[in-house]
Amino acid sequence: MSKVAIVTGASAGIGAATARRLHELGFTVYAVARRLDRMAPLAELGIRTASVDVTDDAALTALVERVAAESGRIDVLVNNAGYGSFGALEDVPLDEARRQFEVNVFGAARLCQLVLPHMRAQGAGRIINVSSVGARLYEPLGSWYHATKYALEGLSDCLRVEVKPLGVDVVLIQPGGIETEFPQVAGERLLAVSGAGAYGEYARQYAAALTGEADHISPPSVVAAVIARAATVRRPRIRYATGRGAKAAVFARWLLPDRVFDRVVVALFAALARVAARRARPLEQAVRAEPGT
Repeated sequence: MSKVAIVTGASAGIGAATARRLHELGFTVYAVARRLDRMAPLAELGIRTASVDVTDDAALTALVERVAAESGRIDVLVNNAGYGSFGALEDVPLDEARRQFEVNVFGAARLCQLVLPHMRAQGAGRIINVSSVGARLYEPLGSWYHATKYALEGLSDCLRVEVKPLGVDVVLIQPGGIETEFPQVAGERLLAVSGAGAYGEYARQYAAALTGEADHISPPSVVAAVIARAATVRRPRIRYATGRGAKAAVFARWLLPDRVFDRVVVALFAALARVAARRARPLEQAVRAEPGT
């Protein structure tokens, strides 16, 4: 009998790559996301797909009941669904902050609650929570996003020691810069929230810095390979930092005093913003040079 995995946030990026990788390894995979149409390529491979919003308790309950009924077991849960909503703390509406916690933390926690009875009954299971190097680092204008990742790691650490005696492992994945929709979405939200007003100049520079990270990212398959390893090895590590720059960033945070790290963060994003600005100039010049513009 093949092992069974649930992967959330599977419409693109890390989630889609993880669903494919686990399917290749022989898992029965349930790929979950809000938009079913974007998972059509996964369905064509034989991966089972489901349209689920991780903030919808009834939908999550129905998902786990479906998996248990169809497959008879749940071996791996990959909590990957999440998003980044950036903006100055002063500007971000609390409703948006709460939604980010609902998606990034409470949705993952609720799925843990729902799969744990099945894993306990089996005497085995693995919960893999996709966090971020952002749970070890921090950056300007990202307070709510980083708060969700810090919270997810605290929850996971407590859960790990809570369920280990029951045969269930809890693993954290800490991606660094990965080629996903995250930079674009985060940048757009940042400009919408703080692009004008007291933080406007800073927000525009930081949005440009997100674009400037393009040379410092890895493909989602890198993270998917690590998640697959965490799902299949006999004794997984507690944390896996993966993707370009992830291990170096975590090490730097461990090594440097807080005030020194503050200066490093500010300098880094200023440098990325300058790189992005230099890249934009030739494009702007080319557009202005076109006939009729």
